[in-house]
Amino acid sequence: MKFETRAIHAGQPVDETTGAIAQPIHPSTTFSRAANADGEGFFYTRCGNPNRRALEQCVTSLEGGKDGAAFGSGMAAIMTALQALDPGDHVIAPDDLYFGVRNLHRELFTRWGLAVTTVDMTDLDAVAAAVRPDTKMIWTETPSNPLVKVTDIAAVSDIAARAGALCACDNTWATPVLQRPLELGCDLVMHSCTKYLGGHSDVLGGVLVSATDSEYFQRIRAIQEEGGAVPSPFDCWLILRGVQTLPLRVRAQCDNAAAVAAMLDDHPRVERVFYPGLPSDPGHGIAARQMDRFGAMLSFCVKGGEHEAMALANGLTLIPHATSLGGTHTLIEHRASVEGEASMAPDNLLRLSVGLEHPDDIIADLRQGLERVYQGGS
Repeated sequence: MKFETRAIHAGQPVDETTGAIAQPIHPSTTFSRAANADGEGFFYTRCGNPNRRALEQCVTSLEGGKDGAAFGSGMAAIMTALQALDPGDHVIAPDDLYFGVRNLHRELFTRWGLAVTTVDMTDLDAVAAAVRPDTKMIWTETPSNPLVKVTDIAAVSDIAARAGALCACDNTWATPVLQRPLELGCDLVMHSCTKYLGGHSDVLGGVLVSATDSEYFQRIRAIQEEGGAVPSPFDCWLILRGVQTLPLRVRAQCDNAAAVAAMLDDHPRVERVFYPGLPSDPGHGIAARQMDRFGAMLSFCVKGGEHEAMALANGLTLIPHATSLGGTHTLIEHRASVEGEASMAPDNLLRLSVGLEHPDDIIADLRQGLERVYQGGS
């Protein structure tokens, strides 16, 4: 089946009991052991639930993986991927990394005994040089947050394989519509389902998809079931409902983002645009090779500093100044003020999640906001 068909049908058959096309929600916390005597069914919802299984099967199919495990948030999924390693193991991570993951490394896992080295993941020599005998994972995030750097997934996967380490990829920004890291040699893919998979800014969730049914993934499954950081049945149902329109939404958002990026790149009040769809972007060539489109996330630096950036973010009429991404609404955010002192984001950088509004309206709002901020200025 083609991608669009699997987004609607994978893990979501017509209900055998009622014939319902929309999957029923199963809120029960417990299930009859007599009805599941063969051991293949459900007995307690922390360990397994029909809605969660459907979500895991669907995203696994879209990523071309072997198995998947869903969690109550993207951060819970990342925590589990790290906790499935051993204390004393070494992880290589990108320097431009979602700040929540950086905090997770610093505040929890280095105290737990995990060693973490950050490198510029676009520099393959630096990645290879960071490998140690105890390196067990190379964590990638591409495109990255917030500088929209593009990592060569196949090349980094090869470095990991030669080191006997796992390669994991945060594929949240690209989604499996645009990029499938397992096909490029990755061992594990992570999504914050809160973003494009759910797609409507109304549900929290995360998922890990493995290329193989490895011992490492079995540890992930054990942590999921014993730790219990799982999504509710209704959360799984909402995410699956969003996934059904994922291909259409993401492609339309990519079209909008390309138009917005071109306008900003040509605007006299914009210092720089970070978007791999621009031929001048450092990541353009790799993105063109490993992505089907260039995504709907971009960042840009306005001329000036934090004052001008915040004035623009707070002075738009259509676009809210708000956290998160991947929903129907276009959102803008000043990342440096959110991330704190360790942020890679310059003070004049704004991150833009381009939504599904008409591109002319998005562009018009950005234009009027820039004109208002710099009115009378140089």
